[in-house]
Amino acid sequence: MLFVTVGTHNQGFDRLIKEADRIAPKLAEKFFMQIGCTSYKPKNCRYKDFLPQKDFERVCIESSVVITHGGIGSIMTPLMMEKSIVVVPRLKKYSEHTDDHQLQITKELENQKKIIAVYNIGNLAEAIKKAKQIKVKSFEKNKKITAIIETFIQKKYENRYNIKQMP
Repeated sequence: MLFVTVGTHNQGFDRLIKEADRIAPKLAEKFFMQIGCTSYKPKNCRYKDFLPQKDFERVCIESSVVITHGGIGSIMTPLMMEKSIVVVPRLKKYSEHTDDHQLQITKELENQKKIIAVYNIGNLAEAIKKAKQIKVKSFEKNKKITAIIETFIQKKYENRYNIKQMP
């Protein structure tokens, strides 16, 4: 099974769900999608809007490949399970997120060869085929990823409360 997840972010991710639904009949494996707040409803795949954490983990375990947005929560679970992961970062220019922090996370994990990144949605099918052929290395905590996440959280905190970090 191929598992597509867009996390719990309040903006939809039609670009990923539409493309996965479009290619689903062409691939041998069945898809299951967690579509979140996405307005497009798949026609060729089983789906749910949201999954409880235990169900999310179960579906990850049962999947050969996890296709996800660039949210660190959606990436870390399958990464810790040593699953092959295809990441399609949400982009601000498509109104999929408020900024492009998922692009940063995706590029860093791609550089570490932990994921297959998709920057052009038309390359999704090829990325899935590639992900099925790789052996995933076990995850090791990485200071650079942690720094990216901490910087993102700090900026959100500063923006929300209009304060700056103390020197």
